[in-house]
Amino acid sequence: MNKALFNELEKIGRIQLSEHFFMREFLYSEISIANNISNLPDNLAIAVEAGTQLCEQVLEPIQKAWGRLYIRSGYRSSKVNEFGNKNNMNCASNASNFGAHIWDIADNEGFIGASACVVIPKFLPYFQKAGDWPSLAWWLHENIPNYTDICFFNNNAAFNIRWSQNISAKQNIKSFLINPDTGSKEAIVKKGKIHQKYVNIIPSKRFEKIIHLIK
Repeated sequence: MNKALFNELEKIGRIQLSEHFFMREFLYSEISIANNISNLPDNLAIAVEAGTQLCEQVLEPIQKAWGRLYIRSGYRSSKVNEFGNKNNMNCASNASNFGAHIWDIADNEGFIGASACVVIPKFLPYFQKAGDWPSLAWWLHENIPNYTDICFFNNNAAFNIRWSQNISAKQNIKSFLINPDTGSKEAIVKKGKIHQKYVNIIPSKRFEKIIHLIK
């Protein structure tokens, strides 16, 4: 038993990042647990700074509208992410995850950032019936202005959402799912440019199918 590691994890887990989110729920990692790799931040101060902004500017507004969020993954140490990448465990390279899932190392432009993979339980029944993830993507685009990147995945309409210190960064929304509106996996927002399918649709109309689900 590593009592020192236990004490450190317990202390860090109690750090409050925003009104409803604490560091503990972002430290959980199947890769870390299954392979006995510590998922402690190398630079706690930067991790907390980036994670706080992610929670306050992105996750809290989503939870206020949709109810309790389920955090699938959040912070990854460089060691955890590198192991996941090298062993095909759905982790992008460390370089592409700096300022994203690796909260405590700035990206290649020197900006800090943070990502979390999120599931919205209240959205699930609708998604499982309709397969309509773009409506949620457009709601996020219009109502969470401080996101930088969003990527939807195949299971449970889970999505990565990232905050970045780089306020001039162009926004992106992509998906590993077929878009029922376009029949493809093309990004619906790429470097700030909206997919031509949606250009002539009033922003509020892009997500009108899910308005009844929101608080």
